[in-house]
Amino acid sequence: MTQQPFSRPGAIDLSALKRPAGAAPAGAPTGGASSAPAGGSAYSVAIDEANFQTVLEASMTAPVVLVFHSPSQSPESEQLARDVATVADEYDGRFLAATIDVDAVPQIAQAMQIPQVPLMLVILDGRPATQPIPGAAPIDDIRALFNQFAQQLTAQGIAGRHQPNAFGGAAAGEVGEDGEPELDPRYAPAQEALAAGDIDAAVAEYQKLADANPADHEAAAGLAMAKVLQRTQGADLNAARAAAAANPDDVDAQTLVADLDMLGGHVEDAFARLVELVRRTAGKDRDRAREHLLGLFGAVGNDDPRVLKGRQALASALF
Repeated sequence: MTQQPFSRPGAIDLSALKRPAGAAPAGAPTGGASSAPAGGSAYSVAIDEANFQTVLEASMTAPVVLVFHSPSQSPESEQLARDVATVADEYDGRFLAATIDVDAVPQIAQAMQIPQVPLMLVILDGRPATQPIPGAAPIDDIRALFNQFAQQLTAQGIAGRHQPNAFGGAAAGEVGEDGEPELDPRYAPAQEALAAGDIDAAVAEYQKLADANPADHEAAAGLAMAKVLQRTQGADLNAARAAAAANPDDVDAQTLVADLDMLGGHVEDAFARLVELVRRTAGKDRDRAREHLLGLFGAVGNDDPRVLKGRQALASALF
């Protein structure tokens, strides 16, 4: 497999997708459901007409690796699609593998003028960033190619990452046969540690995920909440409230009660307590209170209206 540098050629012309599909690439039948050899991984998606434009737009954040495969024309291309998805997962969001079954969606291959399968193409900023890379390859060669791409991204200062399961999959809400949401396997060790009551192990597992991919908001939220559990182990609520009432400017006393309020579901009370602590304190104490509050925001989620209100209150307290 030829290694190629990133470049910035012209944007992809998708006008053919707006016209009735014509002849497919040689040998490709039309219709049928897309096979999804890569659909079970955290950073892959099976492409169809409905999501193709959205996937291309995702390349504005980080590269998308398109893999054109065909069960009828090239059985070996199915393994290529699976291997590319596997390797993309190893980079924790620096790449998204997008597999395109040309048997099922020939119009996409036609619009992109794909001459053969298998074929791989890297998209960045909505444009091809490499020349088409034809042919199947062993997974070790794919890893070498991705490694070269990752080095080029670093050299060019491109640090964006895709969100795990942003286009579907277990973390995005798939359910199993029992009707319960399936767990993204990346979070399984942390969840199992929580279920076993091993809070320290859960914190360590979430920390690994957050360190590997700072853009993984789910891991960051899990880490923040696991730390709340860690900080409150063995705490007595009544004693904590009494200590906080007696020492209104004691950061440790106030943050402990805020954590306990969080666990009790009193999210707004926790936020309000720390906002007022920020307002009353200065210097390092103020910084500690602010950082603790930001951690609680992360545990709840930045899109939560209570967090948005809390951020407004924090800004008012700071300025």
